[in-house]
Amino acid sequence: MATAEPEGSVVVPAPAAEGRQYLVYEGPRSDISYPLKVLYCGECSMPLEYCEYYPNYEKCKKWLETNLPDHFERLKADGEDGETGDAEKKRQKRGGKGQVKAKKKAEPQGVNLGYMKRGKKRSTVITVLSTYEIDLKEASRFFSQKFSCGSSVISEDEISIQGDKRDDLFDILCEKWPQIDEDDIDDIGEVKK
Repeated sequence: MATAEPEGSVVVPAPAAEGRQYLVYEGPRSDISYPLKVLYCGECSMPLEYCEYYPNYEKCKKWLETNLPDHFERLKADGEDGETGDAEKKRQKRGGKGQVKAKKKAEPQGVNLGYMKRGKKRSTVITVLSTYEIDLKEASRFFSQKFSCGSSVISEDEISIQGDKRDDLFDILCEKWPQIDEDDIDDIGEVKK
């Protein structure tokens, strides 16, 4: 029975078991120049040969066409050889992180201010702030500095500020973000978790 042996390796018989063989590494190959240069896609940040597995493969193609046209031509030539039908099969369709969901842009609904009790202490909760396209992390940092207290993003559309700051927030929200009208701010009272 003939076995295929990779180039640049030497097959040495195993001393313990007669008939078994293992490979010995002989060092770097002479037909390859080192260090290897790997090109990465600017869209998905993966090596170019893995772009086809990215959910937004069309964006990768556009980036490749504008930034690396010679590689794009090679990719097009490979696709015409019959891999176009297989490309649809290779992409992930179910489960995992294969599908990137586009966030729906909602109209501004108004900002809700409430408070939560934790023992004797209260914390202010601001909701529906992200519909105004405000970065919640940046807003949380602003509230921490303004009120000299702790503030954090606690869910996808909720910011929690230590202490009851609802009265101050009516003025501050309108000054900091002019797209929020004072009439759009509602005090909803106690929020239960």
